[in-house]
Amino acid sequence: MKLAVVGGGSTYTPELVDGFARLRDELPVTEIALIDPDAARLELVAGVSRRMLAHAGHPARVLATSSVEEGVAGAQVVLFQLRVGGQAAREVDETLPLRCGCVGQETTGAGGLAKALRTVPVVLEIASVVRALAPQAWIVDFTNPVGIVTRALLDAGHRAIGLCNVAIGFQRSFAGWLGVEPARVSLGHVGLNHLTWERSVHLDGEDVLPAILRSHGQEIADSLGLRLGLLERLRSVPSYYLRYFYAHDAVVREQRAKPSRAAEVAALERRLLEMYADPAVVTKPELLSERGGAFYSEAAVALIASLLGDRGDVQIVNVRNGGTLPFLDDAAVIEVPAAVGAGGAVPLPVPPVEPLYAGLIAHVSAYERLALDAALHGGADRVRDALLAHPLVGQDEIAEELTGLLLEANRAHLPWAVG
Repeated sequence: MKLAVVGGGSTYTPELVDGFARLRDELPVTEIALIDPDAARLELVAGVSRRMLAHAGHPARVLATSSVEEGVAGAQVVLFQLRVGGQAAREVDETLPLRCGCVGQETTGAGGLAKALRTVPVVLEIASVVRALAPQAWIVDFTNPVGIVTRALLDAGHRAIGLCNVAIGFQRSFAGWLGVEPARVSLGHVGLNHLTWERSVHLDGEDVLPAILRSHGQEIADSLGLRLGLLERLRSVPSYYLRYFYAHDAVVREQRAKPSRAAEVAALERRLLEMYADPAVVTKPELLSERGGAFYSEAAVALIASLLGDRGDVQIVNVRNGGTLPFLDDAAVIEVPAAVGAGGAVPLPVPPVEPLYAGLIAHVSAYERLALDAALHGGADRVRDALLAHPLVGQDEIAEELTGLLLEANRAHLPWAVG
């Protein structure tokens, strides 16, 4: 089985390779094609990936190439984990909105829109190569903003499913607190990518979320940067990305007072690449846990194994709404539990969504539709509309100013913005 990774030069990749090595019985990969335009990074990541597989006694071959055509040809699955513009573009995404009093974040708000504008055209171009050279392959999208990118792929007719590690991270945390194997824990996860709530936590079919909130509520609240009183009122556990909405002004003050997350990650990446260059490094470095993406490999392996093995099990993925949330249009992409098999992912019914959540979900989903339109067709007016629609921006003068700033900062990646 050949698996291709677009963005294979990412420092994330050894996390993925570690999962392939540990979970070989679940997913018997024979070839991993790492595709990346950065030859220097690709050489380092491919080298440590080969050593990790050899150390684990895994027979898979690692192909390192800058050619998308060579990498995806004949693949059964293609993982997208690319970052257009690298950490330099992320730095702008996280700092530029602060000039206008808005949260600076790479996947939501103005920064998330800038990333979508840069990313969607590139992803669709690569996906067209996949369609031509591996027409039966599944595209698994881990590229942010996942909801927008996955909808772009689906709208263009590609065999694609979006994947995020937030849900599996919560599942593992809850299982740890309960002292049970993660497989016994299922989540009442609902919303959009990076805009979700855990409304229930089932252990062997029984909802134990109220008990978890009683025993670990303060710990959970602290980890999210939110007040315990809010969690008690919500009677759910929001994604940590909800802090950008529930504590917007506090986040802006914090972000203005310290270096960006992009700067931190860039420093981590330099250290990781130095480690990857060391021939003695044959296992995933512990430092990689600080990079983010925890349990990404487990989530990816489980999804791919179900797609190729037609297992029909339930996983939390990004899929078409198709009436699951009746207050959204059917073509919207949502993040919910779904049955995964050879035909793709089918969302399971969810209990009615309370207005406290549904209003924000509908608001951000409308923004995502406008953001995709801007990414596909360009134009300052479309960018302005998307910013005006986003609840983290939403003011005319700020949207106007941010439009000019974002387009100027991203001219190198947006040909239509030049002039």
